[in-house]
Amino acid sequence: MKSQSKIRFRTAAGILALSSALVLSACGSDDNSDSGDDKGGGESSAAAGGDIKCGGSGELLASGASSQDNAVQQWVADYQAACPDVTVNYKPVGSGAGIEEFLNGQTAFAGSDSALEPEEVEKSKEVCSGGQGINLPMVGGPVAIAYHVEGVDELVLDAETLANVFNGKIGNWNDEAIAKLNPDAELPDTKIQPVHRSDESGTTENFTAYLNTVVKDAWPDEADKKWPIEGGQAATGSAGVSSQVKQTDGAISYMEISHAESNDLATVKLDTGAAEPVEATVENASQAIAVGERVGEAPDMALELDYATKEDGAYPITLVTYEIACDKGNKPESLDAVKSFLGYTASEAGQQSVVEVGYAPLPAEIAAEVVKTVDSLS
Repeated sequence: MKSQSKIRFRTAAGILALSSALVLSACGSDDNSDSGDDKGGGESSAAAGGDIKCGGSGELLASGASSQDNAVQQWVADYQAACPDVTVNYKPVGSGAGIEEFLNGQTAFAGSDSALEPEEVEKSKEVCSGGQGINLPMVGGPVAIAYHVEGVDELVLDAETLANVFNGKIGNWNDEAIAKLNPDAELPDTKIQPVHRSDESGTTENFTAYLNTVVKDAWPDEADKKWPIEGGQAATGSAGVSSQVKQTDGAISYMEISHAESNDLATVKLDTGAAEPVEATVENASQAIAVGERVGEAPDMALELDYATKEDGAYPITLVTYEIACDKGNKPESLDAVKSFLGYTASEAGQQSVVEVGYAPLPAEIAAEVVKTVDSLS
């Protein structure tokens, strides 16, 4: 077994290029159908400012995280313009459902906001003949805490207060713990109505990982794609929770930043112990990603972020969204298309293409290794 690899991202080339706001949204849906027979291609075409190396033919099926759907649709548009022999269908059904479909052999790869769990890796060996599923990071960004409280446009919370809001120990917006963090705010005696994801979600896993890491006493439940507390308000997908917060005075939830922005929802600044409370922005998320570590054993590229960071300007509730594929044992009829498409998404041209639709590209050092890993799939 190869030794565990840990690589710091903080290099000159590794800091994320963030010239525009990140959009991690769940827009639209593509219906998957039975896969066609893909045949090896090999011609190269220019698109999206770089060379796309076409490979395979027929239909390439994938599903998973809604957070990366806008990026995937941009990649699909670029790729299919250059490679018309391949049709890429990605369904934004959520991380949990996407992984399940991949593990059942229904798709060629899955999108997920969290890396595979050990039991999922073990199960992947059944579908990856002679190999296993590996995590390939593609984009990242902040999980915002959005709220709707009439008359309150700015709000600061810390991890303990946030945990007690979502576990029900703090029930009203003018609670002493919230007031202490917001001495200048006029907080109403409005009931707090937390909203969580009803579907299994990598966004839920990232949010609960943050709470369990930073304030384990207040939030003893370990990170999980499934919301750990029974009862309460729930909705499907980030679009669902953002819509519910928008229409409910007193509501609060966690979601990709784009859903808060598209619904004109205010977002919480986090008191992390840094010099100033940290806002949920792409730039601040990049500060957190830049000091992350690779913890996957090659060729796996799972990353680990420091949820407890106190670095100035680093927003700690940050996710990295992955494509999950077999390292070995890919289906021959789709292998060439998988390598061709994912090779493009991780390329410099592919990463810059999604900047145009508001995503943050990977650190160059990591993106180059993803390209190399994709090329090694067999």
